[in-house]
Amino acid sequence: MEWKKGMGQWILVTGASGGIGQAIAKQLAEEGYSLYLHFHQNQPAMDKLLAALSGYGGEYVPIQADLKQPDAYKKMVGNIFTIDGIVHASGISTYGLFTDLQDKEMMDLWSVHVQSMMCITRELLPKMLSKQSGNIIVITSIWGQVGAAMEVAYSTVKGAQISFVKALSKELAYNGIRVNAVAPGAIETNMLQSFSPEEMQMIEEEIPMGRVGRPKEVAESISFLLSEKSSYMTGQVLSLNGGWHM
Repeated sequence: MEWKKGMGQWILVTGASGGIGQAIAKQLAEEGYSLYLHFHQNQPAMDKLLAALSGYGGEYVPIQADLKQPDAYKKMVGNIFTIDGIVHASGISTYGLFTDLQDKEMMDLWSVHVQSMMCITRELLPKMLSKQSGNIIVITSIWGQVGAAMEVAYSTVKGAQISFVKALSKELAYNGIRVNAVAPGAIETNMLQSFSPEEMQMIEEEIPMGRVGRPKEVAESISFLLSEKSSYMTGQVLSLNGGWHM
């Protein structure tokens, strides 16, 4: 059997049925990792993903949970027995004036992006601490770095994720556990479908590289952060945005 760098390691990918999550799962499966694949309600996408991964030879365990619910993380961690890394890729968004933001929208954003991320990490950390090794990676956003009008709440929770990464990385560095983030700009996923062709053209014209990013490019950055090539990196935020923000 051909040796692959991820063989023998288990990674949890939250939001694995989304555009970025699927790309991450395929990248990691190709590299030999076995995966816990979280999804909420898109069963057809998960079935299709599992079929696509079946030829890579690892183990792939789907876990369904609604991360908007306060106790959903308990169901997730109850299905995880060994863990070497976590990729927090779950995400929802909302667009509009801050004065029009509803309480439920605000709480859902907080639950998915911050509360569940912290609870899942907290519950799985003892398994990493027992090995004195591990990787935690958060998919945040360019808007967590610079903020965006019409996306105030989304920018807020993404900024909270970055603070979490910077703080936890200091706490865990001595234990051989690295904590990093990737902050994508505009990526070719369903989140951009609400924009008209004219709006998309304006966005692409703002980006120095002249295009939006691809999910595969995000997945490759995750591969790098999980690998020994980044063994001296922790507490960092990789800006993957085509030069949109430096």
